[in-house]
Amino acid sequence: MAGPTILHADLDAFYASVEQLLDPRLRGRPIAVGGSARGGVVLAASYEAKAYGVAGGMPGWRAARLCPALQFVPGRFREYQPLADRVMDILGDVTPAVERISIDEAFLDVSGSTHLFGPPERIAQLLRRRVREEVGLPISVGAARTKHLAKIASQVAKPDGLVVVDPEREREFLDPLPVGLLWGVGPVARARLAERGITTIGELARTPSSAVEQVLGHAVGARMSALAHNEDPRRVAGAGRARSVGAQSALGRQPVTRELVREVLTQLADRVAGRLRAKDRAGRTVTVRVRFPGMRSVTRSSTLPGPVAATLTLTEVAEQLVWQAIREQPQPEPEVTLLAVSVSGLVPQSALQLELPLEADDPRRPGSEHGAARWAVDRSVDAVRARFGTRAVGYLPAAMPRVRTVPDEFRELAEHDL
Repeated sequence: MAGPTILHADLDAFYASVEQLLDPRLRGRPIAVGGSARGGVVLAASYEAKAYGVAGGMPGWRAARLCPALQFVPGRFREYQPLADRVMDILGDVTPAVERISIDEAFLDVSGSTHLFGPPERIAQLLRRRVREEVGLPISVGAARTKHLAKIASQVAKPDGLVVVDPEREREFLDPLPVGLLWGVGPVARARLAERGITTIGELARTPSSAVEQVLGHAVGARMSALAHNEDPRRVAGAGRARSVGAQSALGRQPVTRELVREVLTQLADRVAGRLRAKDRAGRTVTVRVRFPGMRSVTRSSTLPGPVAATLTLTEVAEQLVWQAIREQPQPEPEVTLLAVSVSGLVPQSALQLELPLEADDPRRPGSEHGAARWAVDRSVDAVRARFGTRAVGYLPAAMPRVRTVPDEFRELAEHDL
């Protein structure tokens, strides 16, 4: 049996910890990044605030009620990425097999590093010490035989701790833990499982997979059953070119309207297309995901005649796909809880090859008259934003949404680079 050579490193309450690092007056105090006592949304909370029940995604007024001493800070978004990158550089000093999955967490495969730095536990201790001394931030690390188990171990280790799971004692470690620690089990799935008396990972593992699939659906149920048995064949993937780029927006529970769909998809397409153009890339396949109440999701895709990176074209394609998914629902007036857009089949596109006017003009062909015009406009928008900021210019309704809950800078930090 393989040893615990997969590490999951996760910076603790990253955004709040950075604020406390930069302003010593905030250390040891309950703070919330984003929002205010009058409204808005809490983007992140320090552990001192979490002790009162304050959490990211919570309305600011509610957080203030839970913790009267809570101090709200606006967030210094320009500081987050450089500090997180410094931590990733430290992780890369012990192994090239680092898979960064967000701004503040990564998997490491240290199987090839033990002859240089010692066993996985010693490597984890080394990393935690260096991050604390060189960057000044707390980081929790889990070490295990699989990625899934390493991530659970790092959550158990929080805050600012280390947990190494001996392969011989995996069931002993997993069985008493709450089922909500499984990767992918959210509040809805947790409630559904609890209704059937399943509250721990051990109870889930002892439940037949067919029964779990009846509760959570075939795909999700099968995956959760496998994870409960620690069946996770995924390996740590090193850095490389992304094969797709996407963005999503959680909506709570909203009735479907054309205004809502257009506003959200314009915002998502603007983010996705902008990231494509920033890396001189374009993609042929557009995929949307629509999530309905009850965690039921539908995906639809379309492969275009040419690779696109134009915001308006991507918006139009995404709208058609979303409405196709919505019209197929049995409910006459369905509600949606999430919309997502992604582009795959990526190819380089630093310039456009214009077409001869032999076919009818179609903006979905990037070299057509309208396709080229859209690309040129977007490049001008990119140039203005690079000089004056992302809010300086944009497409309606993305530039003036009815409700702005999360700063664009925060969204950008959460999205993977190409």
